[in-house]
Amino acid sequence: MTRLKAVNPAEAAGKTKELFNGIENKLGMVPNMMRTMGNSPALLEGYLNLSSALGKGTIGAKTGELIALAVAESNHCDYCLSAHTFIGGKLLGIDAAALSAAREGSSGDAKTATALQFAKTIVSKKGAVNDQELNALKNAGYSEGEIGEIIGHVALNVLTNYFNITAATKIDFPLVQAYETAMV
Repeated sequence: MTRLKAVNPAEAAGKTKELFNGIENKLGMVPNMMRTMGNSPALLEGYLNLSSALGKGTIGAKTGELIALAVAESNHCDYCLSAHTFIGGKLLGIDAAALSAAREGSSGDAKTATALQFAKTIVSKKGAVNDQELNALKNAGYSEGEIGEIIGHVALNVLTNYFNITAATKIDFPLVQAYETAMV
């Protein structure tokens, strides 16, 4: 059962309505996470702005989606696992094996695998990575700007994970459960 109410787009007003219109024009719908964030136009706008800015970064949309899956698995967020598995597979054409591997911080591409492992390390260490972990990214060929983007993607996804877990957001994508949760 949800713990925070999702705003009905037909009943939204003001800034929330404006943001919902933009989301619907882009996606054809307003996903439940964004509908629930719509209770605070400031939160929704902040999320959308950071997501949009990172989407224009140099690491690419596919790597961003794979990071989202690594972070969501680390935080056991079924909403985000479901959403990013759908987005990665259906909208970005990432194959199922790569989507699954990303959840564990793995990739067939060594450079991407390094970014995913770093993302999981940031989550597990609450940002307190060491020089060796940071240098692994540099040695894999990531620039300092790209490292900043990876950290930004982790932060964005921690926000959405924590939001959805706290709100118990109703999943409106095909269900994907965290491995640890699925085994319980």
